Amino acid sequence: MAAQHPTERGTPGRGLFDHVAQSASRSTSSPSFFAFCVVVVALWLATHVAGLSTEWQHLSRDAMAAITLLLLALLKNSELRAEHAVQAKLDAIAAAILEQREGKSSDAHAALEDAIGMHEEV
Repeated sequence: MAAQHPTERGTPGRGLFDHVAQSASRSTSSPSFFAFCVVVVALWLATHVAGLSTEWQHLSRDAMAAITLLLLALLKNSELRAEHAVQAKLDAIAAAILEQREGKSSDAHAALEDAIGMHEEV
């Protein structure tokens, strides 16, 4: 199995999971989601302090585990997207530096401007 370049991993286009993960990533980084997590942890703690039956304690533990797994999947997806963006920028910088050293002028500088978003700021 040949190692793929980090920017070539995954599907070429953005799929449904990527769109859902990006939306979920935005919402999970909000203060309201943090407040929701505090409430969930408080409810989990209340099941133990109140001495509820073990069935309720198992149910709360299973819900916490499910939420943890979903957040882990979102975190890994977000990490992969960030890795792709950084790798694309590094590749563009390396290509532009090589072009400049060789005294050539081609598309590397334009690709570098696109990669770092210079066209959006200027």
